[in-house]
Amino acid sequence: MDRKERAAFIAAQIKERISVLPKVGVVLGSGWNGVADLLKDKKTVAYAELAEMPRCGVQGHMGNFVFGRADANSVVAMQGRFHLYEGKGTETVVLPVEVMKELGVETLVLTNAAGGVNGGVRPGELMVISDHINLTGRNPLEGVAASEIKPVFIDMSDAYDAKLREKFVAEAAKTGVTVHSGVYAQMFGPSYETPAEIRMLGKMGADAVGMSTAVEAIYARYLKMRVFAVSCISNMAAGICAEKLRHEDVLAVLKERQQLFSRLMYGFISSL
Repeated sequence: MDRKERAAFIAAQIKERISVLPKVGVVLGSGWNGVADLLKDKKTVAYAELAEMPRCGVQGHMGNFVFGRADANSVVAMQGRFHLYEGKGTETVVLPVEVMKELGVETLVLTNAAGGVNGGVRPGELMVISDHINLTGRNPLEGVAASEIKPVFIDMSDAYDAKLREKFVAEAAKTGVTVHSGVYAQMFGPSYETPAEIRMLGKMGADAVGMSTAVEAIYARYLKMRVFAVSCISNMAAGICAEKLRHEDVLAVLKERQQLFSRLMYGFISSL
């Protein structure tokens, strides 16, 4: 099976389990799982129930599709994404994006936890992604056959929808959450970056760094989806402050802010 056939096969299994197809898809990165808890009329479909669906292998990633409503909007929330550093190729990393497209998703919301590169963006704050730098050395369109309907030479000058960014900032203003706008750099991982790499990223114009999202955004734009992405700044990147980087500390910051950010995200999705 190629990627599209595999996605269609997985989507067909999901359609047998749900009654309403989603229009909004949300990829829940580390610390964002609370969004799924807020959905109404929920139906959970575990990855493990679906033939040909990969399994999650990262702490904090549960491995479920959660279907429901955010007020009038039908939503699928993806609890657990796949990463290049797990040894999974780009085809697997973007497979859920293709599945959501097969289900009818038109708007994709990407969330993640990220390290702050710009000293003005602090742990516990949010950064709406206005642009990205893909430093993984990989592209999800490698080997994809081009067609007139779906060219692979896609324009990435406005990858992240400006109107969606404005709407999120307006929603955040209602809750008092501090939101920045900036450039996100995706690295391959899984090791955190060195201080020298962070200095390089700063000079390149990055404001935050993580190990996901950019590759998914590229593929979503190829599928002609509207894309919005936001990072929770969970720590300052190496060399920005004296503290050592530990995954446990990252998760602790995310847990502290999860409820507040989940309510904000729910309000944003409801407003789409």
